[in-house]
Formats: sequence, C-alpha cells, structure tokens
Amino acid sequence: MKILLVDDDAFLRDMYATKFTESGDVVEIAHDGAQALSMLTEQTFDVVVMDMVMPGMSGLELLTAIHSNTSIKKCKYIVLSNQGEQTDIQAAVDAGADGYIIKADSIPSEVVAKVHSIVT
Repeated sequence: MKILLVDDDAFLRDMYATKFTESGDVVEIAHDGAQALSMLTEQTFDVVVMDMVMPGMSGLELLTAIHSNTSIKKCKYIVLSNQGEQTDIQAAVDAGADGYIIKADSIPSEVVAKVHSIVT
C-alpha cells in the first residue's frame, strides 16, 4: 500500500513511517498540509494519514482542500491525532475523513493495523 504520512512532528513522522515500512508499505512524507496537497496532485496514494494540528493548514483545512481539488485522485483519508473529543472526530468525518485514530489510544503497531483495516 502506498501511504502519504502528513505530520509536522519529525519524531512521530519518522516512527510511523518506520512502522508502516516494516509492514511492507511504501511511505512518502509531507511536513505540512501545503506539501501534502502538492504531492497529492503529482502522485497517487492508497491512503493519506494526517495529523489534525499542524502549522499553516490544519487537518480539517487539508481535508477540505483535498475534496475541493478535482485533480487529486480519490483515496482513503485517515486522521491520526491526539484530539479525541467527539466534536473533533465528527468534524473530521464531516470534512471527508474515512477513519479517525487517536494516537494516545494505540501503540504504533496498532495504528498500522487500524489503517490497514480501514483501507481494505
């Protein structure tokens, strides 16, 4: 599976990229929403895993921008965030998220398994 991982936290980005790669996935990394949008117009991904809180463009803003851009090929969009309030989850789903995983509730290997189960 080809994954675009979008997170401004370098430690978390690298840790999750390593876990997905170890499970056989191909991982591309974006440091923020703007970079992710650019990559999504140039490449095709099976899934985008994104944080909600990022500088410049939040995960909600990224989801809105993705869904309004007709040149971006459809894929699955999964939020991976520490924001766990029901209102946060509902806002992400309303903006087009296919799944929502709370970082603090899952170890990295569980995150990988949850992403795979959402996509397949």
